[in-house]
Amino acid sequence: MQKFEIVGGNRLCGCVKLKGAKNSVLPLLSASLLTEDEVTICECPNILDVENMLKILKELGVKVERDGDKIKTSGKILNTEIPDSLAREMRSSIFLIGSMLGKAGKARTAYPGGCAIGRRPIDLHIKGLKELGVSVTESTTHIDCKTPKSKNENGNVCTSKLHGADIYFEKVSVGATENLILASVLANGRTILRNVAREPEICDLVRMLNAMGAQIKVVGSSILEITGVESLHGIVYTPIPDRIVAGTLMVAVAMCGGEVQILNCEANHLKAITTKLANSSCNITTRYGITLIESNGAPAFMRALATAPYPGFPTDMQAQFVTMMSIANGTSLVSEKVFENRFGYVEELKKLGADIEIVHDIAVVKGNSKLKGATVKATDLRGGSALVLAGLKAEGTTYVEDIFHIDRGYESFEIMLSELGANIKRI
Repeated sequence: MQKFEIVGGNRLCGCVKLKGAKNSVLPLLSASLLTEDEVTICECPNILDVENMLKILKELGVKVERDGDKIKTSGKILNTEIPDSLAREMRSSIFLIGSMLGKAGKARTAYPGGCAIGRRPIDLHIKGLKELGVSVTESTTHIDCKTPKSKNENGNVCTSKLHGADIYFEKVSVGATENLILASVLANGRTILRNVAREPEICDLVRMLNAMGAQIKVVGSSILEITGVESLHGIVYTPIPDRIVAGTLMVAVAMCGGEVQILNCEANHLKAITTKLANSSCNITTRYGITLIESNGAPAFMRALATAPYPGFPTDMQAQFVTMMSIANGTSLVSEKVFENRFGYVEELKKLGADIEIVHDIAVVKGNSKLKGATVKATDLRGGSALVLAGLKAEGTTYVEDIFHIDRGYESFEIMLSELGANIKRI
């Protein structure tokens, strides 16, 4: 098994160019199924989740080509069953249901996997799909979805398209919002989605679909109105940059000290992160898509921090901030309000010397910890990246094992950091 070897204590200096956001590229690849024309998505990161998604698309019969950072898809869906092994590898396989139903009329998948960060039920997905006319059969292991059956003018039974509906999400859900958008764009009539998620990645999906010929209108801040169309066409599209990779790099600088320029950075997507860092002894400036972060490596504590759906503080940055707070100059309270099991990495972080107590959904982080190298295991994607950040600050040598979790969302993380001056390598 591969692991990272990190010798801590180096400042970080240099520049990094962001690629497309993982959480955008995955649903955009799902959206490519809605047309048989060629779809090209640029600036795609070479990460494990994207590779697994491409494997799924190939299994569905779609032609897939990768040329560096560009991914091209084309062709018809020939198989409507997602392989179990791939579905259980990644949560994002659930997005494919909406596209497969919209284009092929049926879909079968095992319950999706991903990081062990708590329950992520798909009841909102299923409820919404049923309102669009989908027949859903659930077993203990699989979900089977089919569009309605009808008779054509010759009296033969055929698959009908989905129909529009007025759907209210009882809880804000990024995945359910994306899935219902994908299922609705080719449906008959008008669909209204209420209380939708507002993440930048949702907006990115809407922009690409509209550029492909969909008719999606944003009404207010949390309502989407979708008028079904007969077909979509191909496109060349560049997704938004990855705000979580940007935020992770910023926390690394805040902890280690130094000056780093982040190129291709969308500052408006990072407000919840940069506002907190600016209050924690960091100087952050943005001009012409370039964000400069400067730090002396001595972050200030935060009395209280709570995760929330966008535009609130992202749950995907919670672990990195808890790690930073472990070396800050006071006690911080960090509340996890999105997933109930997202503190799994804390026991590993404590092996490096962090002083953290978990009380229900709150991490009580007592700062001024002197982190020291040890051998730890990544338990999930973002928790794994947080352990790397701790290793960059710790005295001595840190080994981070099970880094396949980190490879799901960070392209060549060790190369990115070593080019900034960190002493880290993959062994």
